[in-house]
Amino acid sequence: MIQLKDLDLRSDDAAGRYVKDETVTVEFASASGELMSLEGPNRYANGDALITGTGGARWVVERERFDAKYVPAAQTAAHGEAGSYHNQPVVVLAKCMTVPFSIARSANGDVLNGDAGDWVVQYAPGDYGVVRAERFAAVYRRAR
Repeated sequence: MIQLKDLDLRSDDAAGRYVKDETVTVEFASASGELMSLEGPNRYANGDALITGTGGARWVVERERFDAKYVPAAQTAAHGEAGSYHNQPVVVLAKCMTVPFSIARSANGDVLNGDAGDWVVQYAPGDYGVVRAERFAAVYRRAR
């Protein structure tokens, strides 16, 4: 397994530009804790979004980032209340990995793990995610 550090997909010819299109179910944490995703631990603070997506995948988004990235879906929730949300269409950089790998979500953040065929996603410099191959194929599309 390789450990990715200081990754910047902006200068990687094997990376591409993708957009996620997904409606998710959201709860908001009432206390600090840890959610175990398929890729590794996701620590969270009171108020952070605990998300369940396509195929039952679970992850955490810090509240400030959540408020900027998600909108209530089809009048099922008022913003900030538990319910269905849809992500804002934002271009991210992503690369399909050919070997097992790990990467920290952010500086000193939780370490996520991926298998060969999974994708490392760069949301912004120093901000990463790992997406299983099947889930990536279901919710990401190449950006135009």
